[in-house]
Amino acid sequence: MYVGVDVGGTYTDAVLLSNGVVGATAKIPTKSSLLESVLGALDIVLKDVDSGKLKRIVFSTTMITNLIAGKKYDKVALLLLPGPGMNLRYFDFHTDVRLLSGAIDYRGREIIPLDEKEISGVLSGLEEKGYSRVGIIGKFSPRNSSHEKRVAEIVMGKYPGWQVELGFQAGPQLNFPRRVVTTFLTCATREPYNDFVNSVREALKKREIKADVFILKADAGTLPLASSVELPVETIFSGPAASTLGVEALTPEGITEVAVDIGGTTTDIALILDGKPLLSARGARVDGQLTQVRTLAVRSVPIGGDSVLELVGEKVAFRPERFGPAYCMGGPVPTPTDALRVLGLTSHGDEGRAREAMEKLGAPLGLGAGEIAEMVTSIAVSNITADIKKMFREWEQEPAYRIWELIHKKKIKPSVVVGVGGGAEGFIGRIAEELGCEPVTPPHAEVANAIGAAVARPTLQMSLRADTEQGYYIFREDGLQEKISGQLFNEQKALELARGRLLEKAASYGLEVTAEEIEITHQEVFNMIRGWSTVGRLYDLTVQTPGGVATRIEVGGK
Repeated sequence: MYVGVDVGGTYTDAVLLSNGVVGATAKIPTKSSLLESVLGALDIVLKDVDSGKLKRIVFSTTMITNLIAGKKYDKVALLLLPGPGMNLRYFDFHTDVRLLSGAIDYRGREIIPLDEKEISGVLSGLEEKGYSRVGIIGKFSPRNSSHEKRVAEIVMGKYPGWQVELGFQAGPQLNFPRRVVTTFLTCATREPYNDFVNSVREALKKREIKADVFILKADAGTLPLASSVELPVETIFSGPAASTLGVEALTPEGITEVAVDIGGTTTDIALILDGKPLLSARGARVDGQLTQVRTLAVRSVPIGGDSVLELVGEKVAFRPERFGPAYCMGGPVPTPTDALRVLGLTSHGDEGRAREAMEKLGAPLGLGAGEIAEMVTSIAVSNITADIKKMFREWEQEPAYRIWELIHKKKIKPSVVVGVGGGAEGFIGRIAEELGCEPVTPPHAEVANAIGAAVARPTLQMSLRADTEQGYYIFREDGLQEKISGQLFNEQKALELARGRLLEKAASYGLEVTAEEIEITHQEVFNMIRGWSTVGRLYDLTVQTPGGVATRIEVGGK
């Protein structure tokens, strides 16, 4: 038996799966106490169930996404060591940035020493401005992290209570600007994410649940809950990944479809190409900036069933926030759900209150409840479909899509739009109509995120860095360092070592994986030149066991 739990900003959903059949579902309002929300959902789906028979629990959450979208985190300063030759004037990291002296070159050699007096002065200035969280990022710190570590020692020596994040840990790949953004987000979200993890642990402890526990990542892979605290930003698009896997598990194999998850405050869009979710080649984009977080090719539209509606002049505006449930369900303000209720496109809530909400919204424009409800619904559908059409164009630029196009010698246009989430019932028919597609609302659509979490295949990764000049290689996850033996060491040998180590780790977790299934998620080779000769090479690569759905939901399941 498997359990999936999706902790959203509006609702916490849970499902119990047994042999591909949905045994129980839960959907409860997310409370201010995450512990209560998790316990409440678990108690519903595990009623009369022997928790000792649970094999795995997978959590997904929009918590990190919501924190970042609403900038609901303590401020973070950035201490950067870009070295010579990099102009940061073209980058806006949306916070206070201090440039420090000191530089490491691409080979990992110190070429400019740190100025510790300068560092101390910069820290005093940040303290005066109220900062207590800092990210420290060097341009080539993945090659040599000594400068970042030394700056961190100075920070902790001067201000032991400050939170410090290092770039080489938060973003181990090269690409300095993306590593800066990734480190910033890690620093901003670590504390609230730790609170989330502690709530989950406490809930499992209270119910004496001993199953393996994972968190869903943005790329639809998983991390053991204990490991996820080191990389909270990996869960930034956990919610959209869950809904995408849920759609994959709830629909026939091998088809191409658009997954549209209409939640309380956002609508998440993803493409499933020939039965496989499409990955983004560029990584997660947050607030217009790219990160080093591997993710599915998803987009979030700031429109949901509980979005706040207001008039701006003579136009209806959707505010990207939620004040509570829809007016028809006891909430304080008009929402799109009220419009759907008036039009008979949903059965949720009280029709009388929905009509009252629409009458209040439409009165200044001289519009009745039905007229303003139609206007609200049309605007919402138009905005969502416009973003889907934009995503079509972006999807066509993804390498995975282009490879598919070359193999099949044709462009693909999805013919099916699958709606899940609380708002799918009312919106998906009209969205599909505007796109010229067939609308599908599968069974258990309202808890598709939790189903996606439950069916997610556990994944593991292994990162190797080899330096042929120094004669060693190291596995980052294990901290295991070995000497390079023999004269011939090349890219293929590095991959064989990484794959072999990952297969050993997978076997220890009981995962059945073959070497052919292992994915290469990152791969770089750099020549080290001295004089006119190549004296060695640096190999950096990361491999991962395949993600996706571990099981599909049987049609007609309970």
